[in-house]
Amino acid sequence: MDYSARLDSALKGLHDEGRYRTFIDIERKNGHFPHAVWHAPDGTSRDITVWCGNDYLGMGQHPAVLSAMHAALEATGAGSGGTRNISGTTVYHKALEAEIADLHQKEAALVFTSAYIANDATLSVLPVLFPNMIILSDELNHASMIQGIRHGNCEKKVFRHNDVTHLRELLEAIEPGRPILIAFESIYSMDGDIGPISEICDLADEFGALTYIDEVHAVGMYGPRGGGITERDNLTHRIDLINGTLAKAYGVMGGYVAASAKMIDAIRSFAPGFIFTTSIPPAVAAGATASIRHLKNDDTLRAQQQTNARILKMRLKGLGLPLNDHGTHIVPVHVGEPVKCKMLSDLLLENYGIYVQPINFPTVPRGTERLRFTPSPVHTPELLSQLVNAMDDLWQQCELNRADLTA
Repeated sequence: MDYSARLDSALKGLHDEGRYRTFIDIERKNGHFPHAVWHAPDGTSRDITVWCGNDYLGMGQHPAVLSAMHAALEATGAGSGGTRNISGTTVYHKALEAEIADLHQKEAALVFTSAYIANDATLSVLPVLFPNMIILSDELNHASMIQGIRHGNCEKKVFRHNDVTHLRELLEAIEPGRPILIAFESIYSMDGDIGPISEICDLADEFGALTYIDEVHAVGMYGPRGGGITERDNLTHRIDLINGTLAKAYGVMGGYVAASAKMIDAIRSFAPGFIFTTSIPPAVAAGATASIRHLKNDDTLRAQQQTNARILKMRLKGLGLPLNDHGTHIVPVHVGEPVKCKMLSDLLLENYGIYVQPINFPTVPRGTERLRFTPSPVHTPELLSQLVNAMDDLWQQCELNRADLTA
C-alpha cells in the first residue's frame, strides 16, 4: 500500500471538486468585534470584517464575561485538573449547570466540552438506558446528532425534513411498547428554518415518545431570557431533552443537555463521552455562567441582531440575490456551484476585506452551496453597505443568476 499516494488522491479529489477547505488565519482583537486581522499566506496582514462567526452577539468580548473569566483564572488557575468524576468538578461547573437548568426550566443540566460531544454522548447512551429503542431523526439533523445515533447501535428511521406527516407514518409502523425518541432541531443552521416543534410534541404525546431538541443556534438568541425557540413559543415543558451550546450566542466554549434530574443522573453515570473527558476549565465555566446571566436579563443585543439580519436580507433580496428568509438570524445566500462559491469567498476576502467561508458539500447537499452570513448587533450600517455593494459587484463578475424582480 502506497499510503502517501492514497492521501494525495483523496486531497486531489477535494481540490478538483472545489471543496477543499482552507484555514483563514485571523486574529481577533478584544474590543474591536466584528473586526479582526487576517494574516495572509504571503506573510502580509490586513484588517478584515468577520461575517461568518458564530459569536452571534459578540459576547466573547463582553466585559461581564471577561471579568468573570479573569476572576476565576486568578482564583483557580488554568485547567480543571481532571474529569468530572475525578477532581474536575468545581463550584464553577455546578453554578453553570444550575444556570443552564434555570434557563430551560429543567431540573438539571450537564456540561460537556462541546455541543457536538453533548449530542454524540447523549444520543449514543439513550439506547443503552432504554433497550430496543428506535430513534426517529430529521434528515437535516446536525452531523453530531447523526454520529450519536449511529454510535447508539439502535434502530433508526429518518423522516423527511420538517415533515410531520412522514413522521406520523413512521411512528404508526412501530410496534406498541417500544421506547421511541424523536430527535430534531429548533433552527437548522444552513437554511435558518425552524422545526415544527409543537406538531412534533403532539405526535410524541400520542405515541409515547421522548423528544430531543438541538437548540444550538437558538439559545441566547430567542425567547424572553434567551432560552431558545422552545422558550419563545412556550414549549420548553414539552421537550424531554434540550441540547445547547456555550460557544455561539454565549461566546465562550462548551455544550450541554438539560432534562429531568433523573435523566441527567443517568447520562452522567453511563455516557463514556462524559465520564472519560476532562471537564472544561473553571474560567470558561465562569465566563459562560456570566454570559447566560447577562442575556437572561438584557434583550438589547438580541433585538439589534434581529434588526441587522432583517436589513441585510432585505437589501440582498433587493439585488435579486437568491436567499431563503425563514425569519431567523441566519442569512444564507445560495450559489449552487462549489468552485464559484469558493471564488466568491476568496474575492470578498482579498479585494474587500470581508470574511465569509464557503459552505460546500458535505455540510450541505451538492448543488446547494452557499455563503452563510451571520450579522451581529455591532455590524454597523456602513459595514452592511460595504457587504451589500461587494456582493452586487461580485455576483455580476462571477456571472451568477439573479431573481427576476419584475416578475
